[in-house]
Amino acid sequence: MQSLAQMIPVDRPLPLPRTKTAEGDPRHIGVEIELGGLDEAEVARIVAETCGGTPHQTATFDWLVEGGPLGDVEVYLDTSFRKDGGTLVETAIETARGVLPVEIVTAPVAPDEIATLDTLCAALRDAGARGSRDGVLLGFGVHFNPQVVSTELDDILPTLRAFALLEDTLRAMDPIDPSRRAQPFVDRWPKTLVDALAEGDFADLAALIDCYLENAPSRNYDLDALPLFMEIDAEKVEAAEHGLGGVSARPTWHYRMPDCRVDEPQWSLAYEWNRWVLVEEVARDSALLESLAAEWARHRDEGLLSRRSDWAERAGAMVAEAGLMPSQTRDNAA
Repeated sequence: MQSLAQMIPVDRPLPLPRTKTAEGDPRHIGVEIELGGLDEAEVARIVAETCGGTPHQTATFDWLVEGGPLGDVEVYLDTSFRKDGGTLVETAIETARGVLPVEIVTAPVAPDEIATLDTLCAALRDAGARGSRDGVLLGFGVHFNPQVVSTELDDILPTLRAFALLEDTLRAMDPIDPSRRAQPFVDRWPKTLVDALAEGDFADLAALIDCYLENAPSRNYDLDALPLFMEIDAEKVEAAEHGLGGVSARPTWHYRMPDCRVDEPQWSLAYEWNRWVLVEEVARDSALLESLAAEWARHRDEGLLSRRSDWAERAGAMVAEAGLMPSQTRDNAA
């Protein structure tokens, strides 16, 4: 049997298992791509040439590509200091440019438009873009922000449970570059949260959010649920301790496990996107999800999770046996 990684297509983005929101609108994804080797002006020019639109410089380190088929695309040097202004700040930023990523941020796009973004990545690679594995300090990533089906418990909890039970497998099938693991942005969820989600006993969304805030009160995870929870209950998230200020509310998942390997010809955004699709496929398969949860509990009871690699292998085998890939377009039927 093929391994789970071998089952995931690299040449085309798969549709989401549930293609529409509960209101019947198509689901979209915001995409963020971090890279090095090119300045923001050059990246904006390549975005315009590849994806359409007109590039405009909006600030010293910021560009906007407007009017293309993908909607407006932001391109900027990714540092919080870029908006502070002043000669000294700009000089310091230029000095650090070698390790600061240029970030491309799309408007919400349809899943099939990830193919266009892969064409963009090929053009960036040809122009000399660098990815996360091209240097020890280049912790560049890719973020996907898929719109949720709804903000109801029945639509949110299965996805959280699926990710919790698959995270070790996803990390094992394509290990995160050490340069990113050294940064506080892609920690794995703590076992206490996985335990609670595997059990899945939540009376309502308030209880689920309380559990998350108690066990994972940080933005620094592969899957950051705080923007979604801020959308649902801003007061609860804002009242949480542990420095959670600055969370922007949005009805999306914030998935940022993938490295950006834009300089590697065999790598694709489609492959990284399809790994998220796998999470949603498992979330939709209630029987498989319950089997994974039961197996997690068994391993925990028998003390077999001293190495999370043991769980990664077992969960991966169970999902591979289920044969969920490749996906086909579906409607919102349960």
